[in-house]
Amino acid sequence: MIKQIILMISLLGLFSQSQAAIQLGQSAPDFTLVDQHNKQHTLSDYQGQWVVVYFYPKDDTPGCTTEACSFRDAINHIIAKRAVVFGISLDDVESHQKFSKKNNLPFSILSDADGKVAKQYDSLGDYWVIKFAKRNSFIVNPAGDIAKIYKGVDPQTHVSSLLKDLSNLQKTQK
Repeated sequence: MIKQIILMISLLGLFSQSQAAIQLGQSAPDFTLVDQHNKQHTLSDYQGQWVVVYFYPKDDTPGCTTEACSFRDAINHIIAKRAVVFGISLDDVESHQKFSKKNNLPFSILSDADGKVAKQYDSLGDYWVIKFAKRNSFIVNPAGDIAKIYKGVDPQTHVSSLLKDLSNLQKTQK
């Protein structure tokens, strides 16, 4: 009986925290976060460029490492498309430093320790005492608008799909 009550309270808590979902075509929520090199990045500073923002749950876990390494391996293709990549999780800068160094990540991974940015992007998993970034990604076009949304991505195949979509978007949104 107590387990059922706790479950019901948990579900009510989840529903009460719901917010309007981020949508295609809306302005990408601006943010300023620090990367693994203690460098600040503000999304609006990248206006005029294509930006890939991907959220991931935790540094150095299997799926997150697979996804980060896929972005690493595709970085030349991404740069060739005149795009920049930001990985974002709730891990701190020190964790990002270790994760980036261990995996030779040539792009910025940003610390959203309080989860505010993940929440703005409808990508915060918040289960009272456990908070994490959901595995979601977004392509932001040069005008600063959300051009593509990926929810609950597969870390094995996501980057190849994203590259195809980025190419198609660049052809249609010049």
